[in-house]
Amino acid sequence: MQVPGPDTRVVELRVHGILGTTGDELTDSVASVDVAGDGVGRIMRPADRLRRPVPGPMLNAGDRSVPRIVEGYVWGAMTSGGLAKATWALLFPFALANMAHWMLPPTRTANPLSRMLGSVLRGLLRLSALLLTMLLVAQLTVITLDLVAAQCLAPGAQCMSFIPDALRGVDVLRSTALLVPVALAVLLMHRLSTVSWRVSAPKKDSPQHSALAPMLPGENVVSDPDTPALRALHVTAALSTVALVALGGPLAPSFDPRWLVAAVLLVLSLVGTAGLDDPAGMRETSKVFRTLLGRRARQVLMSVGGVLVASVALLPGELRGPLPGSGSTIDAITALLVLTCVAVAVLLVPASLLARPEWKSSPKQLRPWAGGWMTAPVLMLATMLGNGFGAGLALSVRETLSVPRAPGAAELLLPAAFDDVTFFWGSAVVLLAASLLLALPWLLVRRFRRSEDGDPIPDEVALLHAGRKEDQRKAASAWKFADLQRRYSHQLFLVIAGVLTVSTAASLAARFAGMPSVGWLSAIGVVTLAGLAVGLLRTVFLAATKRDTARVLGVLGDLALFWPREAHPVVPPCYALKVIPELADRAAEHLSDPNTRVVLVGHSQGSLLAAVAAARLLEKLPEQDRERVGLVTAGSQLQWAYPRAFPGVVPHSALRDLAGSMGERWRSLCRGTDPLGGAVTTWNRQVYNGMLIGVGLRGDGTEGPLPAATRGPTGALVLGGDHWLPDPQRGPFSCRRWVPGVLGHSDYSGDPEWDRAVAMAAGLERPVRGAALPLSTPEAPQIPSAPAPHAFGASLSPQGDDGGSITDSVEDLPRRTPGETAETTRTKRSRPVIPFRKGGSETEVPEQQTHEESAPEPVEDAPELPAQQGSEARSEPSTLPEITEPRGRIAPWERGASLRSDS
Repeated sequence: MQVPGPDTRVVELRVHGILGTTGDELTDSVASVDVAGDGVGRIMRPADRLRRPVPGPMLNAGDRSVPRIVEGYVWGAMTSGGLAKATWALLFPFALANMAHWMLPPTRTANPLSRMLGSVLRGLLRLSALLLTMLLVAQLTVITLDLVAAQCLAPGAQCMSFIPDALRGVDVLRSTALLVPVALAVLLMHRLSTVSWRVSAPKKDSPQHSALAPMLPGENVVSDPDTPALRALHVTAALSTVALVALGGPLAPSFDPRWLVAAVLLVLSLVGTAGLDDPAGMRETSKVFRTLLGRRARQVLMSVGGVLVASVALLPGELRGPLPGSGSTIDAITALLVLTCVAVAVLLVPASLLARPEWKSSPKQLRPWAGGWMTAPVLMLATMLGNGFGAGLALSVRETLSVPRAPGAAELLLPAAFDDVTFFWGSAVVLLAASLLLALPWLLVRRFRRSEDGDPIPDEVALLHAGRKEDQRKAASAWKFADLQRRYSHQLFLVIAGVLTVSTAASLAARFAGMPSVGWLSAIGVVTLAGLAVGLLRTVFLAATKRDTARVLGVLGDLALFWPREAHPVVPPCYALKVIPELADRAAEHLSDPNTRVVLVGHSQGSLLAAVAAARLLEKLPEQDRERVGLVTAGSQLQWAYPRAFPGVVPHSALRDLAGSMGERWRSLCRGTDPLGGAVTTWNRQVYNGMLIGVGLRGDGTEGPLPAATRGPTGALVLGGDHWLPDPQRGPFSCRRWVPGVLGHSDYSGDPEWDRAVAMAAGLERPVRGAALPLSTPEAPQIPSAPAPHAFGASLSPQGDDGGSITDSVEDLPRRTPGETAETTRTKRSRPVIPFRKGGSETEVPEQQTHEESAPEPVEDAPELPAQQGSEARSEPSTLPEITEPRGRIAPWERGASLRSDS
């Protein structure tokens, strides 16, 4: 560890999470200014009244203050703001299909069957994404060419009577005018798929890609070089679909050369999409497809598709009623989509079982959701949302054109596939409502049973808010609600997947098995689809005109657009490919000064960005500079969500490797009241004998039992790398911002433990090992005496850093009896042990030694901690006395008030 010198300074580089933020909020200042960036990714600092950048407040590390520079990276403009970004919400099904690719279980490169299944699954996901694009374009073509041009504007039709009959009689004019919007939509999709954020940092190619499990978090989150070829294939397939709708559909072969060209282009698109495998595999077949789909070949394919659509517009044939190709095209694409979803769901089972050795030794709460099977429900949700939005738009247009309708006028008809969609969504809404009605009584019964049992305060809450009954009551309710959300949120996707599966089966039975369709279900489906289409379009309009609505809508983009284009190229640009390298480059720029230490700080979604940036930074820094890099995550999903939803991108093993590379310089701020964030480095926590113990990641790259948690001067419990913050806070604190009430996921930087975690991440302060939490308090608060002058290195001593007394041994605090003095305590030689129960027996695991002694060897095959319900009962948990700060460890911002109150 590098000992800090007199010129040491700390750069705190913050990155925000979802919903975006402003530079003022991110840097905790009343004004902020840009100091770097390109206007899209903005690096900002606090500013004075003359709009000049100023450093942040001094950082208290032990008994010394260190200069600190606060910078914030603001990336919210990449996902929200303006009409163009608001319309990205229309492509949300595409983004979901692309995200499903990154949720695949990891591929075991040493197992041929695992490699084969991984390749097949990736190919099926790309085919599903291509079919989703074709379905959307086919639905738009049915609306414009079939519903409007061939039916509403047909000669003699009563629809849109303000159009003169002279124009209605010209088929070429009608087809050309109404195929232009479809062609523009395809052109806009192609244009959007070519847009990428310009990265200011130097480009460094990574050898990893999504087919390989990363050694560090997010190492394989890189751009796919096959994206240009995949983009061209999507455009070609979309243009071919437009031609097939006009020429009779794919199920009605014709000798028309245009039909043959469209069929050939469509087959080439499907085969090429399936063959463009992940470049990490570098198979011979992948090389062949990559060579054949060069730049010139891609231009030829798209040009032929454009000429084909132009020929259909100029020679449309007879437009005097519903087009025969509309229904067959929609049916064929929908059937293929359902088959690919079923194939993905079936093949995911053996693929997940083959990947199970990667996580079978981990505790249940760290294993992937649904055993690595979450790709299937997300893909199904993307498919049904895409199908539903197109059908809802078509139904809305038909109802708009039909009102008012003259008596005896012909009714506007849509293909039978749209009736199937209405029946599907009607049954899905009814099943979801039934599931909700069943879930609510179950929750109420559980709540009633807990109330009968007295609804006891959880052990961790009682310990964290010892002596504060009102805070315990408020926190206990918030802890239970947040735990319910974190524990069962992924099961919502499984319920939705089950509902969609049952609804799909019912729709197919009603269509092909002769089962009578239920009229009221179709009516519910019509209302649902119309509401979906109109509501989404209205939200897009409001997001383009109102900033608050844009930020809320940007949540979808923040979650889905983190992932690069892989399965679906027609998605908005990935912001992670810009934010991560620029964060790492900015940190490296500060580290060029040997007296500077950089701490990357991320909140919520920003914690993933900060963790990946820290991993990239550690890879390119020399060994002697890595100790000047720290990481702080706040309200993070790096344990309960990302490793479980994306086991091939952010696996638990990668987080363990990152913790081993960071040592004790990875700190995590967490609240039990936070429904979106949670613990990062610890799990299996329980309270035993008045101490918080658990299992977690260690600084040497291993995992196992940790020393008991210690209480910091701000009231937080520090267990391993996790800082459990009391919520509500213990303040108010003098000379510091304080927010009353339960904060949950917000305002982590306002907690006084924030500065302490930054100091630890910078290596300026080290937590005590072996110091337990005292269960008794002094009869009267002690007035701290002025600290004696000493060298800065003395602040790194293990005594006094986490609430232990300076004069007493931190190891013996929990063993002191009420009549025992400090002098008799110091005469004890025995080291306390923490019993871990497993299988009815107790295993004594000695606490880790302090920094003054040699560290013990890692415990092999450490027993798992039991759940909190199986821990030893705590007597009268709510009557624990208030924990006051021991002598000499009152927080710096509270010392002045303490002295004044007794003067």
